[in-house]
Amino acid sequence: MWQFWVDRGGTFTDIVGRAPEGTLHSHKLLSENPEQYKDAAVQGIRELLKLASGDPIPKHMISAVKMGTTVATNALLERKGERTLLLITQGLGDLLRIGYQNRPKLFDLNIKLPEQLYERAVEVPERVTAQGEVITPLDENAVRNSLRDAYASGFRSVAVALMHSYRFHNHELKIGEIARQEGFAQISLSHQTSPLIKLVGRGDTTVVDAYLSPILRRYVQQVSDALGDGLQSCGALMFMQSNGGLTDAGLFQGKDAILSGPAGGVVGMVKSAQAAGFDKLIGFDMGGTSTDVCHFAGDYERSFETEVAGVRMRAPMMSIHTVAAGGGSILSFANGRMQVGPHSAGANPGPACYRRGGPLTVTDCNVLLGKLQPDQFPHVFGPNADQPLDPKVVRDLFEKLSKQIAAETGKAQKSAEDLAEGFLRIAIENMANAIKKISVQRGYDVTQYTLNCFGGAGGQHACQVADVLGIKSIFIHPYAGVLSAFGMGLADIRSMREHQFAEDISQTAQAEEIFTKLEATTRQEVLDQGIMPDQITLSRIAHIRTAGSQQTLEVAFGSEQRMRSDFDAAHLKRFGFIPKYQHLIIDLLSSEAIGATGEAASDSVESSPKAAADKVTELYENGAGRTVALIDRASLQKGQKLTGPAVIFEDTGTNVIDRGWQAETVDGGNLILKRIEPIKRAEAIGTSVDPVMLEVFNNLFMSTAEQMGATLANTAYSVNIKERLDFSCAIFGPEGDLVANAPHVPVHLGSMSESVRRILQQNEGKIRPGDVFMMNNPFNGGTHLPDVTVITPVFDDCETDIIFLVASRGHHADIGGKTPGSAPPDSQHIEEEGVLIDNFLLVSKGVFQESETRDLLASARYPCRNIDQNMADLGAQIAANATGAEGLRKTVDHFGLDVVHAYMGHVQDNAEESVRRVLDVLKDCSFRYPLDSGAEIAVKIEVEKSARKAVIDFTGTSPQDRQNYNAPRSICRAVVLYVFRTLVGADIPMNEGCLKPLDIRIPDGSMINPRYPAAVISGNTEVSQAIADTLYGALGVIAGSQGTMNNFVYGNERYQNYETIGGGTGAGPDFCGASAVHSHMTNTRMTDPEVLESRFPVRVDEFSIRHGSGGQGAYSGGDGITRKLAFLEPMTVTVLSSHRVTEPTGSMGGGAGKCGENMIARQDGALEKLQGNDAAQMSEGDVFIMHTPGGGGYFAKI
Repeated sequence: MWQFWVDRGGTFTDIVGRAPEGTLHSHKLLSENPEQYKDAAVQGIRELLKLASGDPIPKHMISAVKMGTTVATNALLERKGERTLLLITQGLGDLLRIGYQNRPKLFDLNIKLPEQLYERAVEVPERVTAQGEVITPLDENAVRNSLRDAYASGFRSVAVALMHSYRFHNHELKIGEIARQEGFAQISLSHQTSPLIKLVGRGDTTVVDAYLSPILRRYVQQVSDALGDGLQSCGALMFMQSNGGLTDAGLFQGKDAILSGPAGGVVGMVKSAQAAGFDKLIGFDMGGTSTDVCHFAGDYERSFETEVAGVRMRAPMMSIHTVAAGGGSILSFANGRMQVGPHSAGANPGPACYRRGGPLTVTDCNVLLGKLQPDQFPHVFGPNADQPLDPKVVRDLFEKLSKQIAAETGKAQKSAEDLAEGFLRIAIENMANAIKKISVQRGYDVTQYTLNCFGGAGGQHACQVADVLGIKSIFIHPYAGVLSAFGMGLADIRSMREHQFAEDISQTAQAEEIFTKLEATTRQEVLDQGIMPDQITLSRIAHIRTAGSQQTLEVAFGSEQRMRSDFDAAHLKRFGFIPKYQHLIIDLLSSEAIGATGEAASDSVESSPKAAADKVTELYENGAGRTVALIDRASLQKGQKLTGPAVIFEDTGTNVIDRGWQAETVDGGNLILKRIEPIKRAEAIGTSVDPVMLEVFNNLFMSTAEQMGATLANTAYSVNIKERLDFSCAIFGPEGDLVANAPHVPVHLGSMSESVRRILQQNEGKIRPGDVFMMNNPFNGGTHLPDVTVITPVFDDCETDIIFLVASRGHHADIGGKTPGSAPPDSQHIEEEGVLIDNFLLVSKGVFQESETRDLLASARYPCRNIDQNMADLGAQIAANATGAEGLRKTVDHFGLDVVHAYMGHVQDNAEESVRRVLDVLKDCSFRYPLDSGAEIAVKIEVEKSARKAVIDFTGTSPQDRQNYNAPRSICRAVVLYVFRTLVGADIPMNEGCLKPLDIRIPDGSMINPRYPAAVISGNTEVSQAIADTLYGALGVIAGSQGTMNNFVYGNERYQNYETIGGGTGAGPDFCGASAVHSHMTNTRMTDPEVLESRFPVRVDEFSIRHGSGGQGAYSGGDGITRKLAFLEPMTVTVLSSHRVTEPTGSMGGGAGKCGENMIARQDGALEKLQGNDAAQMSEGDVFIMHTPGGGGYFAKI
């Protein structure tokens, strides 16, 4: 009987059919072609069976259909799932909407948060502590009434997510029982969908399951009905799960369907290459919509935290990194830059060559350059779905775009081919950068790997991607064009279960008992799907972390000594060092049962070569056209070698063999590509600006900064850096000018260049290779004392000249000061806020100055409270800088120092021109912004149209504050940079060029340019927000946002924690403000409530949207947040906050947002109101309450 292996992708549906005699047949259809068929998978099966329209599938024709589908993914993306009710612990009804408070796009004033999947949220009266104590029993009557009301309103799907239910299930189980009694068809309980800590991720995962599972059931039924009697013998209809294993259609759940298709690609990639003897692999799956990349070095890699379509998934999923650079990625020219993606033409209308009026895309580049042959591509286009690709419209559109670029840049017009090559290069670099994230960033030497290239568009780009990465070997399977579908057939049946263990590594006996229980479940689930006992293998994985950290590493479960050794080895490989630790924690236990299906990658792939006439085609490469061989892959003999350039076509794709590469056909019909000529790394591109290389260097510099950030987040110790992501990384030119930064915390970014320049000035002529400096001095470019900047000069090969600098700034949990967390509300002198560090040599000629650093951190009047933690975070910052330095050196090796320096200037020039375009339409304006203290920030903006410059004059701002409401000059500069970057309205890099047209005048001795020894702890957070709203008030583009970071610091000698709490943002002339989100100068994360309660003696009683706090208007301001935190042991609380007296301003007649409030509900019932800046002692049972401000409205309400 037949088997069919199906991958229903975003653009194409690929099918591999194995005939009864064992031969394989492949087929490809458009996933969406409603004029021709209802479902692509079923249609493809019918066509391979050669059935006429309307004919039923004969009985006993099909033994199994194994499918990966995007049905669930599409429903998620389009928000077309089942109407879903969410039941969640009382006080946390808005938790999944608020999430971690961060906004998705740093520079968007119109903040667009993901639409929630649940339609209604009901808070359940119940509460269980992190230790399992029931402090509020479940109110079953309230639950039943809520469910009945929802059922009467048409809900049939319910998600239940309660605090700490990953460990303590009783309340969820009881709710599930009641829901069944009330008739709900889909009941998803969070401890069953994701038995892992973190209520936000587990809750989202549970909602996804409830939202998508009914959709999947209907699709499964649709496929079953369409297959009809044909699926009656063995009758297996199986679906690929996101974890890489097949499961019976009846067990397929929404939470496991998100990466159904891509997971099949990983399996196909691994099993096909392993059969050919390759075991260190980079998967490169380029399809029509996007490109998926993955890493394999002996074991499948899975992620237990993944964000898809704005939803945080807390379930095992194949670790796949996706970049928006598929064949359908749209080409554009804007703001002086050629750009590829992120938007895609999709399947409809598709690329320009698809004959549906679509835009130019990456696929069109390949058509024009001869890399994609219309005659060899399926003739499925046009009104009757029988025409080839259209190369004429492609050429016409490229020529039109080339004229536009020449007109806008003043450069000579490029030929259509040169322009297409340029766009293709940008796409190649984007894809290579994606591979770096899953390999180089994680400590793997990618040059020792084989690139397994697949997907419909992969073979057209494999050699170029490999060259960028230094990979010298490429593997292309005979079914590479449909390898995800092929992988469905090779996949094993898998069942996985997890348990949140969170115990010391010594507790192996307890872990053994849990594994025994987990394995009983997973093994039985595989047995029930027809797998024989001797075909089942069991895997035990321990996810281990150091105490106090959240970053886990996976090791095989075994003896304590073995796991310690494996953890050290894994940490050394991933991060380059072995951490110092007192305790190791087994955070998570993962059990997997794997049922072998008996399918082998080599089965039925061998075929006899067919005779084929020699053909040639025109291929355009490296700026010139040439005639090259056009080879039918089916004609290649085993052992035959083909030296590039050449084009090899086949039924499921096209493979381009570049110059310097050689292809050889080996066993199984596989193609092995080897680089036979050393690549010329020194690239002569010249130092004058080129639109193509401008985008390439933009992305290279940004990628380097992002790699720095990944190193820092992974290796840091403190929650502030690792989880709240309160850090920033950037690279600088030799003069200290900001070149590129990863999009982290805005208040850090514009101010770091002043720190870098001060280090260069103070150490002129004395800096040596291997030196690393540290500083936090607010009067020399710092922000406030907890923000410690580590600066590493990078020297040339001769070790004589500084060619770049890299820097990382991280918020240390404590840097000393009068109160834990280094945020005293009443500080009047900088020394009261902690240890002041100025121009300190942290590493001297490569040697870490540990004892000197410890002495410094212990030396102040109020020294650091946890020096070991400071030292760990400093080590992470040094490592992050080393990552950046290595990345820049590689860039120099490739392009040459003069070119890199030139493009460091060009990217700044590009940003400068973008800001000048903003100035072209700005008018003179001014604004005065009142603070709660009675002080004011004043600004006057005067635009010089002829010079395309502006003066930003803060004259009239109040003198420096006697308390701590003072922002150093560097912060004011950072805010101006941020504000004007948001005005650009396009995705340009934020660098020094943005400030070149701006003359910033800040009065000395004012509260935004104070003199030593002014206290500044509120300047970084509160005054920076006030400066932003002052500028926006003058510009009139947005009403006042909450204007504060609502700093909430609490601790004692054992614990310290720091939170910044979001609020409402201002409305604009055509949009409402966003609620319960961070705005402007911060974007740090909030710690998950379950993690918080597990690590600190506190309880989150409420975290909700403060409805009605946003200003009224035609466009209303966003609402603030209410946060209530109960203290379970005595602590000191410090709050630094604004808009407790003055209201966030409305604009153009819009209403003001409501002020914030801080108070304490004492255990005895007394309510104690606090000031905006205040401190208090909390006793056991006291509850701190904060209501954060709303944003202002825009235009009067009609």
